[in-house]
Amino acid sequence: MVEPAQRPSDPTLGSRSAALAGRFGGALVWGAAMALSALLSLGLDNRLQSYHLPAILLLYFLGGLFGWLLMLPLIRRLGAGRPAESRFAAALLFLTLGTVLSTALLFALQYRLFYARWHEAFGTRIWAFQFAFTSASAVYQFAVLGLRLFLPFGLVCLIGASWRLMRRSR
Repeated sequence: MVEPAQRPSDPTLGSRSAALAGRFGGALVWGAAMALSALLSLGLDNRLQSYHLPAILLLYFLGGLFGWLLMLPLIRRLGAGRPAESRFAAALLFLTLGTVLSTALLFALQYRLFYARWHEAFGTRIWAFQFAFTSASAVYQFAVLGLRLFLPFGLVCLIGASWRLMRRSR
């Protein structure tokens, strides 16, 4: 019986897959933390009875997931070789921006989908105005109503995640 040829093992393959698993694992944990933050904030306001609760939790989960995935390479690149304070500040700033902007964008897209049935045909001048003002309204509404669901629990998670990212990127 002929044995199949042995391929030389790639020593970087294991480290690459571990890094990729860590990146996606961190994104899943961060997304879950943001969904939990929204859930706990809604619970503090006695607003858990909403039939929109699954959609809200999914929105915050996906916002956290995409925020982590988009900002982690930037955090690592800007923090490389810097003092601990700079790495912590980079993680805090970019994780905040990535999470909030990703969640706001997803909210605006959902908002736009809802109002699209009353808008003019795609590509017309009126449609462009409707698209711009609907999107601006969605971002404003998220800033007023949605940002508070990140507080106070999301802030605690943010500080902890930034501390962990600072420690890992020595």
